[in-house]
Amino acid sequence: MIDASREQELNRALELFFFGYREFTAYPDEVLATRGLGRVHHRILYFVGRNPGLTVGELLDILGVSKQALNAPLRRLMAEGLVVNAVGDSDRRVRHLRLSDAGAALERELSGSQRERMAAIFAAEGPEREAAWRAIMGAVAGPDNEGEA
Repeated sequence: MIDASREQELNRALELFFFGYREFTAYPDEVLATRGLGRVHHRILYFVGRNPGLTVGELLDILGVSKQALNAPLRRLMAEGLVVNAVGDSDRRVRHLRLSDAGAALERELSGSQRERMAAIFAAEGPEREAAWRAIMGAVAGPDNEGEA
C-alpha cells in the first residue's frame, strides 16, 4: 500500500511524464497534422529511418502492434512516397522498407526537433543526470525494449 504522501509524489511524477511527453511531441504533431498524419506515422518513419532494409515483420516487432494496426498507416506512407517497399534479394516474398529522400527529410524535421531538445537538456543537466534519465526510461520501457532504441 502506498501512503498518501508518496501517492502525491507519484502523482506529480505521472503529471511530469504526461506534460513532458505532450511538450516533446507538440512540434512533430503540428507538422504531422498539416499532412493529415499522426504519431503512428512518425514512429514508422523513425524506425524505418533508423533501420533501412527493415522487414515489415521486424517493424511489427519493434512497434509492438498487429499487422492490421500497421497496414493502413504504412500503406499511406508508401502511397505518399515517404516509405519505399523493395523486394528482397534472397527471398522475393520478403519486403524491405526504407525511407525515400522525402521520407528521410520529413523524419529529420520531426525527430530532429526532438533530438535538438534532448541535446540541449542533456547539455544543461550534465552526463550524470543524462545517465540517470536513461536508466529510468529504460526501466519504464521494460527489458524487452532495452535494445530497440
